[in-house]
Amino acid sequence: MPSTKASADSNGHPRDDGLRLRARLRYLYQGSHPPAVRFRLTVIVIDLAIIGFFLAAPILRNMGWAFYVIDYLIAALLAIDLAARAYAWSDIKDWLKRPIVWVDLFVLATLLFPTWLFNLGFLRMLRLWTLLNSDFFWRTVGRRFDDTRVEEITRALANLVTFVFVATGFVYATFRGHDGIAGYVDALYFTVATLTTTGFGDVTLPGPWGRLLSIAIMLVGITLFLRLAQAFIRPSKVAYPCDRCGLQKHDPDAVHCKACGNLLCIPDDGR
Repeated sequence: MPSTKASADSNGHPRDDGLRLRARLRYLYQGSHPPAVRFRLTVIVIDLAIIGFFLAAPILRNMGWAFYVIDYLIAALLAIDLAARAYAWSDIKDWLKRPIVWVDLFVLATLLFPTWLFNLGFLRMLRLWTLLNSDFFWRTVGRRFDDTRVEEITRALANLVTFVFVATGFVYATFRGHDGIAGYVDALYFTVATLTTTGFGDVTLPGPWGRLLSIAIMLVGITLFLRLAQAFIRPSKVAYPCDRCGLQKHDPDAVHCKACGNLLCIPDDGR
């Protein structure tokens, strides 16, 4: 029979392998040393490949059983990643309070039950939003751009792109076969034409619900476009919280806080 004794270190003292595993995962997911950064870069590349699969899923579903094999492989990868992140977190209850986590859990559910939840599969593209809005991403790829205009532009662009493909997926899943929505490209064409308020009118959605959806796409799309434009043209700010009123961002050359007039000592490099 195999031994049931706990493992011990070189001095003969018991060793908690669970704590060692948690420390290792915490190092990989949160550390700043080159091996940890390389690990996170690998995870991000795999994430982007998975997002590409989500984007092409409406077309790839015609692959039959091969599609479901890939679907379940991605579900296994995502489940392992989420479990590792949860275990590396100091408090799992606190980890579960994060909205990004619940979005990822819902994406996992659509992968585990593709037959029943395929019509909600368009929400998988929210994975792009969770990735580009996560500390995990900015600690790895965007460390030098954290709290800069580059981050603001990237987040605004992620919001816009995610909305475009989520709306496209919803239109495709709900109105496929109606008034010109014969395929995914038609749904994408309608979404972009509506979002930009171009309104060619050659592809429309039927009924009052179709009109309401078109109005929602227009309003949300304009809002996201304006936010993206603001990120480009708004004066650059630096992250330097005021110790009196808590205002988080100031002009790079600010001497006093705009909100309370408190004296600031912003470093020359703006960090």
